[in-house]
Amino acid sequence: MEWSIQEIAKKAGTTSRTLRHYGERGLLEPSRIGANGYRYYDQAALVRLQRILLLRELGLSLPAIAEVLKGQRDPSAALRTHLLLLEQERERIGRQIEAVRTTLHKTEKGEELMAEEVFDGFDHTRYEEEVTERWGRAAYEKGDRWWRSLDAEGRKAFLDEQTGIARDFAQAVRDGLAADSDEVQAIARRQVAWLSATTTPTREYVIGLGRMYVDDPRFTANYDKHGEGTALLVRDAMEVYAERNL
Repeated sequence: MEWSIQEIAKKAGTTSRTLRHYGERGLLEPSRIGANGYRYYDQAALVRLQRILLLRELGLSLPAIAEVLKGQRDPSAALRTHLLLLEQERERIGRQIEAVRTTLHKTEKGEELMAEEVFDGFDHTRYEEEVTERWGRAAYEKGDRWWRSLDAEGRKAFLDEQTGIARDFAQAVRDGLAADSDEVQAIARRQVAWLSATTTPTREYVIGLGRMYVDDPRFTANYDKHGEGTALLVRDAMEVYAERNL
């Protein structure tokens, strides 16, 4: 049995453009290309796409996914590994749910909150190695000190601000606005100002971070959940802003 690229994209909750991009990166080749130029995918390709999507949700970059797929040729073994990782993620999310439920209950009852209860399942330190490698130890320690200095209300306000910025970028995509338009550049200015809370945004930093929003599936998913193509607009808008202002 075969499925067209449009059918697979719809069933997988993604886009034909994304599937073609996977093909260009050597991650997902179609089982055949019809005389009409359409791409078709068989059952083996379907299983491979499931593995790709699972790895993306677990936070792996496309180059890392390529390495995993190259090293795991046994589909059953790969799926067992994915299942274990998903179960671990389910456990972490379950802890977050319980933390929010506890916070809601105690807030409504006027009871004292314990920090360990509020932030169970939330662990920004899992990015320590990555941030240190990309921008240096000082950058991580500065951001870590700043984050720990906030109370629960301050942390929520900080995250809510970023959510608002992402939604405005998504609306700009729906409105068909260009990255260098005045409206989008105003949103990019807010994005850079938001980053300024934890670092000193240099031209190279802003451009590099913007590109990571597209290259790293964790960031792409965080923006594109508000609308397909949002991460791309953020990347382009941040590059324009950096070149003009930094």
